[in-house]
Amino acid sequence: MCGIAGFFSPIPIPKEKATFILNTMNQYQAHRGPDGNGYWIDDTGRCGLAHTRLSIIDLTQGNQPMVSPSSRNVVTYNGEIYNYRELRDGLGTTDFQTTSDTEVLLKAYEKWGATCLDRFRGMFAFVLWDEARQKLFIARDRFGIKPLYYTIQDGVFYFASEIKTLLPFVQSVETSLEGLQDYLTFQFCLGQKSLFQGIYTLEPAHFGYLGSDLTLQTQKYWEVHYDLDWNHTETYFIEQLRERMVESLDFHLRSDVDVASYVSGGLDSSIVASLAKDITGQENFLAFTGKFSLDPKFDESPYARALADKKQLALHEKDISEDDFIQNIAKVIYHLDTPIAGPGAFPQFMVSQLVQQNGIKVVLGGQGGDEIWGGYTRYLIAYFEQCIKGAIDGTMNNGHYIVTYESIIPNLVSLKQYKPLIQEFWANGIFDERDKRYFQLISRAKKLQNLIQWDLFDQESSFAHFKQIYWGENVGKESYFDSMTHFDFKTLLPALLHVEDRMSMAHSIESRVPFLDHRLVELIATIPSNIKFQNGELKRLLKVCFGNALPDAILNRQDKMGFPVPLNHWITHSPKVRDFVHDIFKSQKAKSRFYLKEGFEIDQLIQQEGEFSRNIWALLSLELWQQTFHDIHTGPLRLDSVDKIPSLAIV
Repeated sequence: MCGIAGFFSPIPIPKEKATFILNTMNQYQAHRGPDGNGYWIDDTGRCGLAHTRLSIIDLTQGNQPMVSPSSRNVVTYNGEIYNYRELRDGLGTTDFQTTSDTEVLLKAYEKWGATCLDRFRGMFAFVLWDEARQKLFIARDRFGIKPLYYTIQDGVFYFASEIKTLLPFVQSVETSLEGLQDYLTFQFCLGQKSLFQGIYTLEPAHFGYLGSDLTLQTQKYWEVHYDLDWNHTETYFIEQLRERMVESLDFHLRSDVDVASYVSGGLDSSIVASLAKDITGQENFLAFTGKFSLDPKFDESPYARALADKKQLALHEKDISEDDFIQNIAKVIYHLDTPIAGPGAFPQFMVSQLVQQNGIKVVLGGQGGDEIWGGYTRYLIAYFEQCIKGAIDGTMNNGHYIVTYESIIPNLVSLKQYKPLIQEFWANGIFDERDKRYFQLISRAKKLQNLIQWDLFDQESSFAHFKQIYWGENVGKESYFDSMTHFDFKTLLPALLHVEDRMSMAHSIESRVPFLDHRLVELIATIPSNIKFQNGELKRLLKVCFGNALPDAILNRQDKMGFPVPLNHWITHSPKVRDFVHDIFKSQKAKSRFYLKEGFEIDQLIQQEGEFSRNIWALLSLELWQQTFHDIHTGPLRLDSVDKIPSLAIV
């Protein structure tokens, strides 16, 4: 796991300036790779690559940027290609100078070109200088596990693992209106957009070439297709799923350093930790969890302990306090680069800190399970409405796609704590078109209606972009369940992976996500929803496959929490948290952000907020982001003065 960065300029840059650029970039990403750093500049001064290294595979010889033996290509690479040993055997082992996956990547590109991506199993973002083409080859893994951002400033193309690394080179830090609209609607940006004007992300499963015209021409190299397999039974799918999940864990456990696991108390991370313990056979396999012990409704640690007891895991717990929030929330926003995907980033930051304190570099997590197996309660809420509609219209038993209202009833107990959401959801638009209903269910715009200057935005464009993804050509139009999970897979999952990457890398930890092996995901996409979502039971097939690896407390729980953060509880009950939040919003600049309605006061929001609502978090994160990245920016780095590397307020 590492940080990558660099530049390409049609006009040569003097070596002293190029070196300064690359050293600056490496400093901003030093937390991503504390074990070493390096840079490479081509002879013409047009291209420079930088790298900070967290040593995981081939601890002594895998330094980067790495030049191929032929000197035709140079790469800076972040991630893990888990099947590098198999690829190495296929490429021939005699000419290899290291045992690293980086050298395998270089040789794979030299042999297969861009189609090497089809052979990689893993998580990666890399930029490779192709000497023959005089172009950069840029690629990102299928799911967006590893990040890659870029911008063009004053005729120079810059790229990096983190946005903060690009900011010294931008003319002015400005908020993207399109990105902000997405954030206020979904709490993440769609497509290539970011919250920073002029800074973009390479989308997952894409690659591109960039030459002297500075036009990045991108191409998708992989897609998940929901081509439903009606020819096989549930028994067949269970056997295949078990085989592919174990295979994925085998790959994800490859490391030259110790591997541990996050354990949240939920189904996904518990399965990953349990299988990892079985595969390694390691006594006292380390696991890490966080808890908010102020109230049982915020504490999932009893479930994590139940798993630890069953599997004999060495469980380390972090009791997260309001003082932790006050002392670390600004650091969380700094490391995130942009506010994204809800308050779960904060406890993940704290648990990753615990992992680092215990000397662990690699940790497994359960990210991706909800999106590929269908674990969000909102799927059940939306589907329940369709069951009622189908019963009324007499279409309930048409095809294989609709769960009947009779069969879904036993599983509705999991909606108990969501009654306020259901009441709000059904208050307007009930039985409308499926796309409109799911958009209404996930959109957060209405909750901020009285606080945001919505006339600044084209709100119709958010729905249009939503529909483009929701009705993707790779998804059958009949299956509501597949359409919902597909949208989240394409949008929410990359946002959650953004959090996973930044919160772990803030503490120089490599986080691996075994559910996101593309062969496993491709298989799950072919399973009909009447098997995956039988009787409206969320993650039913996952439980059938791996239930024997779990304690009953986890297997049968109905109160999935998802690492809830008691921010609103603290604000209501703790004067110091309330004062801390007030202080963040007290300045006139904070009260008069262009996107807020005139006369905004944080107390308005505090008074109307429910205990688990995210509106305070959304605007608090946005304000801290403005203060951290916008208010202190003094303009671009002067490359005619190369004696001092700039720094942001928090490092």
